[in-house]
Amino acid sequence: MKRIEPLARLIEHFKALPGIGSKTAVRLAYHVLDMDADKAKELAAAIVNAKEKIGYCRTCFNLSDEDPCIICKAAGRDHTVICVVEQPQDVDAVERMRDFRGVYHVLHGALSPLEGIGPDNLRVKELLARMQDGSVKEVIMATNPNVEGEATAMYLARLLKPLGVKVTRIAHGLPVGGDLEYADEVTLSRAMENRIEL
Repeated sequence: MKRIEPLARLIEHFKALPGIGSKTAVRLAYHVLDMDADKAKELAAAIVNAKEKIGYCRTCFNLSDEDPCIICKAAGRDHTVICVVEQPQDVDAVERMRDFRGVYHVLHGALSPLEGIGPDNLRVKELLARMQDGSVKEVIMATNPNVEGEATAMYLARLLKPLGVKVTRIAHGLPVGGDLEYADEVTLSRAMENRIEL
């Protein structure tokens, strides 16, 4: 079915977003067209505003509308502990826990030779630069528990350990409320490795 050009363009823009397939893109486009004109303008303005005002913190490379970001300049945070994550949304996930009081470093990806992503494509040099003053005592590797995340954590650990920094990895295992019968072998193996004494 041939669609009118403005609608077709809107659908194509929605399809370009991650996780949005053709059907969802069509649904979103029709939803936007059904919106009140003022609401549609507010949505467009919010997108433009976010794009213009949000950048990266020069210290941790998390998304921020100020530099340094609110976490990096917080006096109440433990600046001797850095949690390394792959993406800015991972910072949000750790912050939801409300237990971590350290600071972050966002790599903006993970090592993936098959996709041509090496150390120079990540914020590795910047992480090493943060170690120079000797104030960092521990670096927590909170990369994703997949092949790329594990390779990235191991690579960074090899770089950091000679600097006298304690390097730890977040534990992996079964989610709370999960059933053993549905867990894969790797998850079960990690859960067994990371068991604690009761």
